[in-house]
Amino acid sequence: MQLIYKKTLQTPLGEMVACAVDQGICLLEFTDRKNFEKQFISLSKALKAEIKEGDHVHFKQLEEELKEYFEGKRQTFDVPLYTTGTGFQEKVWQLLREIPMGETRTYKQQSEFLGNPKAIRAVGTANGINKIAILIPCHRVIGSNGELVGYAGGIWRKQKLLELEKAILF
Repeated sequence: MQLIYKKTLQTPLGEMVACAVDQGICLLEFTDRKNFEKQFISLSKALKAEIKEGDHVHFKQLEEELKEYFEGKRQTFDVPLYTTGTGFQEKVWQLLREIPMGETRTYKQQSEFLGNPKAIRAVGTANGINKIAILIPCHRVIGSNGELVGYAGGIWRKQKLLELEKAILF
């Protein structure tokens, strides 16, 4: 049986857990996020693998890149990622990765970019089940009225991440 390695990391915005397989980082979540435990169950099922505490080569790169990000020295991430979603979810997550740092888009804009303007809810749902916080930046998506909505790690964290990213650019 394949193994998924798990490690707890400390960040300026709280404790996070990372999971990795040989293909890349497959989970990065704040430990106090909504439905935290469900993320492990879903990941384990999707990869038909057991999750266990342990070190992995991708963790060293992840920790270094996160440190640089929180210090305002990094705008993009190079650590390999491994996502497990439907075709639609994968498209949504890829689109998230294309939002430049320091910018936001609305759920409506994201659905229009996908060529399906009526898929606003589906885009929101796909954002919500993204298992790789920060690296797949679902925090850059906001409500059509400009409000910060829908972040499983907490709206206050979404605000802090957006503030940090704007600070990096100026």
